[in-house]
Amino acid sequence: MQEKKYFTRMGDGSIVHMTEAEIREDMKAGMEDAVLRGKVEPLTDEEFEHLYNIITMPGTIVGVEPGMQIVTTSDSGSDKINTKCGIPVDRAVNAMIHERILGCDSVDIGYSDYNYKTVKGVAKREATILKHALNRTTMPLFYGAMPNLGFYTKPDGPVDNWAVLLPEGKIKESLAAQEEAVEHAVRDIVYVAEQMYDVGADGINLDTSGAAGDADFLVSLKATEAIKERFPDLNVEIGMAGEFVLGMHGKLKYDDVRLAGLYPHKQVKLAEKAGASIFGPVVNTNCNMTFPWNIARVCTFIKACTAVAEIPVHANTGMGVCGVPMCENLPADIVSRVDKALVEICKIDGL
Repeated sequence: MQEKKYFTRMGDGSIVHMTEAEIREDMKAGMEDAVLRGKVEPLTDEEFEHLYNIITMPGTIVGVEPGMQIVTTSDSGSDKINTKCGIPVDRAVNAMIHERILGCDSVDIGYSDYNYKTVKGVAKREATILKHALNRTTMPLFYGAMPNLGFYTKPDGPVDNWAVLLPEGKIKESLAAQEEAVEHAVRDIVYVAEQMYDVGADGINLDTSGAAGDADFLVSLKATEAIKERFPDLNVEIGMAGEFVLGMHGKLKYDDVRLAGLYPHKQVKLAEKAGASIFGPVVNTNCNMTFPWNIARVCTFIKACTAVAEIPVHANTGMGVCGVPMCENLPADIVSRVDKALVEICKIDGL
């Protein structure tokens, strides 16, 4: 008799059918990879079995048990109807659609060029758009963008490009350029936050933090600290770019902790120290591995993060992160299983 095979997917979204033994083997391998890299505890036997049941659960879309629903936040959320669907709708109207039709818990009003350096030049106009949206909605509205430290390099920015300096062996100059860029970026973010605070923003979203390495993550931490010092009642969400902080500088510290190489369970403690209101951890999806491998690895990392977190944890579950496949149109069968696993096993506070 042929052994039963279950429908699942690869990290790139392609369909694959696996036996129970194959699924369990990949789950174990993914979990062990997270344990080794992050130096965190593995899933318990009960959690492992629960995850296996979620992976193999019948149905295209699965859901959490009643009473376990959680809230959502987003990045560039109010612009997605324009950019993803090609429907030209004002961002304030977009926010109303997200609230009254899509049932979102909050949304992010962001500029089409989603970085703070660009927004700085049009911040007052962006604040006007946010104000219109705030006047027409009830749910919390964030203003968001990315620190995107690379935008501060020449020829468009004020500092030398460390990606050019490093191959030339100019190590000291490269480190100095990153440190200078940090100061420029922090000033820009705080300036934009001030404009948004003045019109009543509920929060500031620092999206894809750490994309340019440890200096980029330092920007988010220092900017959060400055925002909370000036505007104590303005919420700040820090969403990460990757599962560990790349050491592009390698020597930068915050609160006497070296930033390079930190995994989510250590990133969140620094976000708390800086004054963040919400932390968005990331675990990268490996396109060459199966969903069982990826989601077991994800749950191991995220469980370690929520175990130590003292602020809400909203796991990043977009394209290519936290077990969600790396493809443009996301398959609901996998996304819903990711969400269910993160809620029921990892005890996240939001998505």
